[in-house]
Amino acid sequence: MPSRLEVADIFRRHGEAYRQVHDGHLGRVERRVMSAIEMCRTAELGGHVEGCRSCGAIRVAYNSCRNRHCPKCQGQACREWLAARQDELLPVAYFHVVFTLPAAIAAIAFQNKAAVYTILFKAAAETLRTIAADPKHLGAEIGLIAVLHSWGQTLTYHPHLHWIVPGGGVSPDGTRWISCRPGFFLPVRVLSRLFRRLFLEALRAAFDADGLKFFGDLAGLAEPAAFTRMLAEVRRLAWVVYAKPPFGGPQQVLAYLGRYTHRVAIANSRLIGTADDRVAFRWRDYRHGARTKVMTLEAHEFIRRFLLHTLPDGFHRIRHYGFLANGNRAAKLDLCRRLLAGSQQNELEPDAESAAVTAERLAVAHRSPLRRAMVTLAIWRCGQAPPRPFWNDTS
Repeated sequence: MPSRLEVADIFRRHGEAYRQVHDGHLGRVERRVMSAIEMCRTAELGGHVEGCRSCGAIRVAYNSCRNRHCPKCQGQACREWLAARQDELLPVAYFHVVFTLPAAIAAIAFQNKAAVYTILFKAAAETLRTIAADPKHLGAEIGLIAVLHSWGQTLTYHPHLHWIVPGGGVSPDGTRWISCRPGFFLPVRVLSRLFRRLFLEALRAAFDADGLKFFGDLAGLAEPAAFTRMLAEVRRLAWVVYAKPPFGGPQQVLAYLGRYTHRVAIANSRLIGTADDRVAFRWRDYRHGARTKVMTLEAHEFIRRFLLHTLPDGFHRIRHYGFLANGNRAAKLDLCRRLLAGSQQNELEPDAESAAVTAERLAVAHRSPLRRAMVTLAIWRCGQAPPRPFWNDTS
């Protein structure tokens, strides 16, 4: 049986020719990624000999490149990361929110990855935390996990953030856990408008501080007037923020995170074959019912698209905010668990006095015999003797 095609095979067959053709456009990061993937698990990186004491079988195991863009090197890193997250999950519903940049901003992001990605993280996090803290919506401090992706199914450049958010948060005074409404996190229209404003303000500040560079077709944006016009145009657009249905439980959150946190632009399992200097791979067409289709690209175009998604050195594509921030995560999670345990206990054993007060109010508002019977039952279940039925009251 022939071995399965890998991204490394494509790089080994076509990488050198690609370097020669695109020598003036390849940066240091892209060259290092190509080299690492080509050498991954080959003799060039060295290795070790493994032997079985029972049967005496011996095999040579070559070392991995451990580059975060390599499709073969993410498994162990993902397992270790998920093991660390296992104890951080709370017994609440989790929501998945996605923030996407418009095409005009994405083009700027490609030429200024570190600067614009940082703005993207900061603006989206501030948006979620600000709206969640607003008493009109949730009125609580929330916890956030963000994962940066920059690709679509066909390897085109499409920067966006995936956020995994527990469905609730800690009250401002730190004494209560406030839950989201069932099946609803925060209004996406409100989120998108605040996100657009915060992002564009930060992008303007970066431009004014000479923190952005423009090349090729975007060179004209270096002029302040042109940049201002561009900002005005994208400000008129509806920016995309959407929330997916909540997960079924903490284990589904872990399974989802395992698929998303350490993903690279394309997995080896999606590759079908290569022939005549062309590469075929599977992709999902989400605009037409998520149907699986096959796309064929020239090998150099495949490599170009793959390299679009390299990250700057030292840039963290997974980040934590709110009560999940790295600095005080353990203490904040301990508080969340205590508050959740207390709220669940209160739900099981309601306070008798407060329940009686609520019942009296209901009795005033609802005078029907059925409502009165429900009120009497509520008070009696709180441990008090049932009062004289309201319908016998002649006053």
